[in-house]
Amino acid sequence: MLVKMLKPYYVKEDERFIRVVLAYQYFSIIIDEELYQFVPMESREIIIDRERERVHNVFDIFVFQRGKNMVYVSVTDLLQLPDFLARLNSIISPFIKDHEVVTESEETKNVINELEKNNLRRLIDQAIDEKDQMAFTNLTDTWNRIYS
Repeated sequence: MLVKMLKPYYVKEDERFIRVVLAYQYFSIIIDEELYQFVPMESREIIIDRERERVHNVFDIFVFQRGKNMVYVSVTDLLQLPDFLARLNSIISPFIKDHEVVTESEETKNVINELEKNNLRRLIDQAIDEKDQMAFTNLTDTWNRIYS
C-alpha cells in the first residue's frame, strides 16, 4: 500500500487539536498497483493532539473505492506507511512549533518488517496449497528481491 496523494481539503486548528480534513479528490492510495480514491463515508479527518504531539484518532477507519470495490483502512495502518507520515508531517508542520508530530520507532519498524515477512511466507504457502504456479512464482520472486 502506497499513498498516491494526500492533500488536506482544509486544516482546522484550536487550542488542543489540529484537524486535517480530507475530501474525495485530495486523498488516494495504491493497493496492489491499483488506484483507490478516498470516500468520506466513515472518517474524514486526522486529528492531532497538540499536547501529546500524536495522532488522536488512530482507530478511525478511512474508506477507499475503486469502481465497486471498497477498502477499509484504519488510521493505525496508514501511520505505518513512511510516505503517509512524511506527507502528514509536511501538512501539519506549519501548525507545530519545532517538533515532528508523528515518529516511528525502530522497534515499530522491526515489528512491521517481521509481519510483512510472515505475510509473504503465508501467501507463498497459500499459492502452494492452491497449486497456483503464477502466484507462487511472483511471490517467490518478490521474496528473493526483498530478502535475499
